[in-house]
Amino acid sequence: MQARSALFDLYGDHLRPRGGRAPVAALVKLLAPLGIAPPAVRTAVSRMVRQGWLHPLRLSAGPGYLLTPKAARRLDEAAARIYRTTKIGWDGRFDLITLEVPANRRDRLRLNSNLTFLGYGMLTEGTWVATRPGEDIDVVLTESGVRFERFTATHAAGTTGAMAVVRQAWDLGEIGEAYEGFIAEQRPLLAAITVRSDDEEAYAARFRLVHAWRTFLFRDPQLPPALLPERWPGTSAAAFFDRHAARLRPAADRYVDQCLDACTRPTRQKGT
Repeated sequence: MQARSALFDLYGDHLRPRGGRAPVAALVKLLAPLGIAPPAVRTAVSRMVRQGWLHPLRLSAGPGYLLTPKAARRLDEAAARIYRTTKIGWDGRFDLITLEVPANRRDRLRLNSNLTFLGYGMLTEGTWVATRPGEDIDVVLTESGVRFERFTATHAAGTTGAMAVVRQAWDLGEIGEAYEGFIAEQRPLLAAITVRSDDEEAYAARFRLVHAWRTFLFRDPQLPPALLPERWPGTSAAAFFDRHAARLRPAADRYVDQCLDACTRPTRQKGT
């Protein structure tokens, strides 16, 4: 687990509901159960500041970091997709983008990653499609510096034609197998967390569960049911995730609050 990715998970799942800020000491303490060393945390924080995701500020407990508005928007959107709080419908229209492919490989990979995160699939290297407009898609494209055009499109062959487009843009078989692998990998790890487990163990298990589930933001565009195969593995995987995330939430919350409290409590003076 990379420190930068873990920090996004930490802020999105735990710190955003608590004001979106925390002292450095708390960030280090909260990522320690995941095996992430303090230097890696500090390096990742510095990188996120440079990229505009975090803003440094002085807290009563010492140096800390606050989510920027850009980061808060991205994490709120991610949370809605992680916990699937928005009902997915479809009006039969695609959001179609044609763009000038960046010549620089790093810029190209960054743009592709952003488009994939926002739910777009590639038809050709310069043509992307989604079943609904991605949040801040125009901002992402403008910031990339590429020339682009966006269209609203419907397929002349109706749902049959739309399903063919979906299968060209996304490998649904591969995504379905990834969902099945997610359950197979997580089931024994979660079964080991029982009522006798302490809060730190439950927190770490839940963190890894959410971290693994979050990768589907870059794999699964969460297509409307009308365009999915029957007995879609993502449905049972989502139920599995919801059940265990809810089961472990109380213990995880207690651990987070304990760490934040320990790092913000005034230090007692010697002899008092």
